[in-house]
Amino acid sequence: MLMRMYLRWAELHGYNAQAIDLQPGDEAGIKGATITFSGDYAYGYLMAEAGVHRLVRISPYDANKRRHTSFAAVIVYPEIEEDIPIEVREEDLKIDTYRASGAGGQHVNKTSSAVRITHMPTGIIVACQNERSQHKNKAICMKVLKARLYDLELKAKEKKMDDLAGDKKGIAWGSQIRSYVLQPYRLVKDHRTGLEVGDVDSVLNGNIDVFIKEYLMFKTTKQGEA
Repeated sequence: MLMRMYLRWAELHGYNAQAIDLQPGDEAGIKGATITFSGDYAYGYLMAEAGVHRLVRISPYDANKRRHTSFAAVIVYPEIEEDIPIEVREEDLKIDTYRASGAGGQHVNKTSSAVRITHMPTGIIVACQNERSQHKNKAICMKVLKARLYDLELKAKEKKMDDLAGDKKGIAWGSQIRSYVLQPYRLVKDHRTGLEVGDVDSVLNGNIDVFIKEYLMFKTTKQGEA
């Protein structure tokens, strides 16, 4: 129901929305879904939806027609380019050469073919002495260094994604940001702002702008007070 709501919201706003991953539930419904939204300010609006959503309704899968409460977590990530350019400046490098040691043939201990590169900004040190020429050892060091710098960039990106993803509380009572109640009464309530809307069908059909705008204004006000 949430997925349909967001797809309808995207349609109303002319956004391109595509479900790129769907995991069916163990018995029925959807266990999880990943949807991409493309359009101006899509992340800026949808970040207001990050959190736990609570639904109260008569379950269509219950033969006894009992009221059920279910929870779903919504996590919102901005799209970040996967291609991370790694620029290594010569002035950031300390390059040492030394004689190779250990097994390796006639070049061992005769020429300073081994290379050690220290990346001064990060303190990363890489070394290679496997090749016979200093040039080849340096090329391998640079390749390893770039791989390690790329790994640092990935970790930094993951941290940034976590920071941008919003509050990922446990999916349980008391952690929800919004409740959609269809039984025994009909009401949608945002627990962050206190906003309530009685037209549940309209909300579930994608008309959630009132909640998004109210939360963004609420968040802006809180940041201003801080």
